[in-house]
Amino acid sequence: MARIGFVGLGNMGGPMAANLLKAGHELNAYDIVPAALQAAEAAGAKAVGSGAQAASAAEVVITMLPAGQHVRDAYLGPDGIIVAAEEGALLVDCSTIDVGTARAVGEAAAEAGKDMIDAPVSGGVGGAEAATLTFMVGGSDAAFERAKPVLDAMGKNIFHAGGSGNGQAAKICNNMILAISMVAVCEGFTLAEKLGLDHQKLFDIASTASGQCWSMTNYCPVPGPVPSSPANRDFQPGFTAAMMLKDLRLSQDAAREFDATTPLGAEAAALFGLFVGHGNADVDFSAIVNFLRGTR
Repeated sequence: MARIGFVGLGNMGGPMAANLLKAGHELNAYDIVPAALQAAEAAGAKAVGSGAQAASAAEVVITMLPAGQHVRDAYLGPDGIIVAAEEGALLVDCSTIDVGTARAVGEAAAEAGKDMIDAPVSGGVGGAEAATLTFMVGGSDAAFERAKPVLDAMGKNIFHAGGSGNGQAAKICNNMILAISMVAVCEGFTLAEKLGLDHQKLFDIASTASGQCWSMTNYCPVPGPVPSSPANRDFQPGFTAAMMLKDLRLSQDAAREFDATTPLGAEAAALFGLFVGHGNADVDFSAIVNFLRGTR
């Protein structure tokens, strides 16, 4: 079992850390929120006072942070994780951030002689709690092989997407596709309501026809057809609208930087921007169906 430093114990990081503890790993944990740190301690982690302290005695350092600037702040500089981590430590950033930051921090780690991967996740809070997350990993083959046994304790599907930053690239492309398909499914069900077509009838037909997609068959945005979807619990979030908007904005920043044409991604980003701006940041992203109906 590994000695792990874990930094960032929020809605995703907290259950991920708990699953590492269940797998028998030793954890030094840090978060700026005292309640999150106390919860990790109650699960069996040792609470420490900084990210550098969490890294200093660890074979593997895992971070789960909100944005690129937080990752830069945590890893870089004289008091950062790269300097604090012991020689030979493996650095794993599970945050969803911009590709440029992932590659810059990965390069700084390489210059310091330390392996690093970017390993953003898909699966939401439910996947974090159930240890069924999908990890999309960017980094060297050797670093990926080192990380896989640790990632296996937190996830079900572990993919190596290529070199540094490619994990982030896979994540933002995947979530752009997800957002676009969710809007399309919501529009289909909204139109069906206007036409007098029953939700279940549309689902039964479209889920076995050419309109079939994950957003419909696993996460249907209307109550009934998929009992496990957030639509059946007043859109309590598995993945919030604010988090989807963050990922869509990352996708559009990348599209502009690398001159990619993504008109539907841009439209999805605009729609989710309006949805979040109307006070819906903390509901599930599939609740955008109510925005399209004009009821939220």
